[in-house]
Amino acid sequence: MPYDVAFRFSQALDPSALSTLPACLHALTAAIEDCRNAGRPRDSDPAVLLLARHLGAVAQGIGPADMQLRRACMDAIAELKRHPALIALAYKGVAYDAPAKTLFHSDGRKALKRLADALGLAPDSYDVRSHHGGVAVSGDVVLHGAEVQVRLSLGCMGPGQEVMYRRVAGRHDHVGERNHWTSVHELVQPERLAARIRRDLRLSAPSAVPERLFA
Repeated sequence: MPYDVAFRFSQALDPSALSTLPACLHALTAAIEDCRNAGRPRDSDPAVLLLARHLGAVAQGIGPADMQLRRACMDAIAELKRHPALIALAYKGVAYDAPAKTLFHSDGRKALKRLADALGLAPDSYDVRSHHGGVAVSGDVVLHGAEVQVRLSLGCMGPGQEVMYRRVAGRHDHVGERNHWTSVHELVQPERLAARIRRDLRLSAPSAVPERLFA
């Protein structure tokens, strides 16, 4: 049977004890949960609306003006582009950290696809796949083409050797020739790493550079 409680209404009428953003957010999410339990519409519940407005008022009174905050967000985005998450994750590790591991695999796949473009691989000539493994390991992300395999993982060979690449004889060759190792720092510079891989593995020159489309 649905149930309702008066506590959220009391908090909404007198939110003076809610003076920090975490306290306001906790009260708001608790009120929304109460509505769910009671079967009441959350978007029109008076307590939810008052607590949401109180959260906004508290946030408005903290820190600089909106324009300064927007500038700080844009600066943070630029900084993250200069220092990709893959590098930070390589230092931090992702074992026993599910969100970090998800980000590692997502960004790892994107980085390997950029590397495939830099190598001049046609879209249908390679695949990129993830092996997540258990909670205690990073798992790995693999680019596998007709002549080259590149594997990204954390912790296997230690810092500075997160990327392994080797020459292979087709997309079903999972053994390949001698392993080469390099740092994740090179992976986030795909043109530089592609030149190194071509030289070390004596890869065939690409027949055509893939055409890149820009929005």
